[in-house]
Amino acid sequence: MSDLRTALGITQASLYAAYESKEAMFREVVDLYLETKGNIAGRTLPHLDNAREAIEAMLREAVRLFTEDYAPGGCLVVLGATNCTAENRDVQEYLAGLRRGTLATITDRLLQAQKMGELGRDVSVSGLAGYYTMVLHGLSIPARDGATREELTQIVNLAMEVWPT
Repeated sequence: MSDLRTALGITQASLYAAYESKEAMFREVVDLYLETKGNIAGRTLPHLDNAREAIEAMLREAVRLFTEDYAPGGCLVVLGATNCTAENRDVQEYLAGLRRGTLATITDRLLQAQKMGELGRDVSVSGLAGYYTMVLHGLSIPARDGATREELTQIVNLAMEVWPT
C-alpha cells in the first residue's frame, strides 16, 4: 500500500477515501483486469466454431498475454491470493470462484462441441475441461518465473496432442 500511495502521489487518507478497504480496491483491480486482459476463456471460446481450434486459440492467447514485455507474467486471477491468511479468505474465495467460472466456460464449450458431434459421446467432458483449465491456469506459474513464449508454446503444443480424435 505504501508503494502504491507513493507511486500515485496520494496520502493514505486519500486512498481510503476512494476505496473502503484493501479488499475493495483489489476486487476493483481484478474487475479491470478481467475487462482488459483476463477472462481469456470468455473472450476466445465463443468466437470459433470448432472447439479444438477454440481451446487452442485460448491457450495461445494466454501465452501471448502472459509473456508480454510490460506484464509481470502469468494471470492475476490464478496467482493472486493463492496462499492467504484467514483474514484474506474472502479474497481467496473470490478468486477461486472466478477460476471455477473459467472451468464452467470451458465445460460449456466442450458440451456444445459434444452435442454438435465434434467430440465423441464417450469423451469425458468434465475430465477434458478440467485438463484444459489446468493447462490454462498452469501456464501462469512458469510465465511468472520468466519462461519464454517459445517455452510456453511448447507446452500448448503438447497439450493439444491430448485432444481426443
